[in-house]
Amino acid sequence: MVFRTIAAGLCALLLAGPARAQDRALLQLDWIPTGEHAAYFAGAGRGFWREQGIELSLTRGYGSGDTVNKLAAGAAQFGVADLGAVLAARARQNVPVRSISAIYTHSPHSLFVVKSSGITSFRGLEGKRIAVTPGNSHRLYFPEVARRAGTNPDRITWVNTDASAMAALLISRRVDAAPFYSIHHYYTNKAAVAAGEEIVVLPFVETGFAIYAASIAATDDMIQKNPDLVRRFLRGLQKSLEWSRDNQAEACKLHVQRNPEVAQDDCEASLRAVMSFVFTDHARETGLGRFQPERMATTWRVVAESLQLDPNWDPTGAINTSLLP
Repeated sequence: MVFRTIAAGLCALLLAGPARAQDRALLQLDWIPTGEHAAYFAGAGRGFWREQGIELSLTRGYGSGDTVNKLAAGAAQFGVADLGAVLAARARQNVPVRSISAIYTHSPHSLFVVKSSGITSFRGLEGKRIAVTPGNSHRLYFPEVARRAGTNPDRITWVNTDASAMAALLISRRVDAAPFYSIHHYYTNKAAVAAGEEIVVLPFVETGFAIYAASIAATDDMIQKNPDLVRRFLRGLQKSLEWSRDNQAEACKLHVQRNPEVAQDDCEASLRAVMSFVFTDHARETGLGRFQPERMATTWRVVAESLQLDPNWDPTGAINTSLLP
């Protein structure tokens, strides 16, 4: 009897095969880990990437341009980067990085100003000081936004700073405006109100923008040589996004555990706004993570006009969604 039990156990082990080692991967964010990124931290906390055989680490970002550069240098396997930054890097220098999944199907880019500044639109910003982080995608699009509003973009002073300092510089009136995704209004305005100010949001979309924004990117080498890892990463990503959409308070609890500097209410407000950019009618029509050719062409036209790049360059060379679920 004992022999039969041992034999059965050995058979089960042989049939199961050796336990699969977890692949290690790093996800480079595009910004400091606010509630905007809660789905990634929640997915890691829930083990959705571990289920795919991936031990995922996450690290803060310093702007989309910096994320693209880090990916190209091999410092991370996957990155959150604005599609415009990926397109620009590919078109300018043929940087071997592609977007492998759309995240935001329309743009949350905006300028934040304080109400006491008297600024109410993009018109008349000449001579103003705007904070910006190196490689920030807002800087990429702003010249076109300014031109549409009748403002000369060459007469604006850009003040380089770290992401964590931008809100403080704005609230203390050391700069006149700062670029943020509109989803960051809740917690930024909470800090402003505590200092006796109020944040006013100037969305880029008011000038007619309908472009892709945040995306997931990886290198050509990663896509070509390790497509199975990319495919599994994207499965974990979509499960993380869908679960976080349906469990926002719990997702933020997991996020705050990893990032205690983020308040629970701030996280929930940001995540709620994020989901309105991810799960859209456009995403339902196109498929989660996929790019629609017409909107892709519009996105490239805006990037090309802003940076004086070749408008006839084919932007589809900077995307590869073949490994999406």
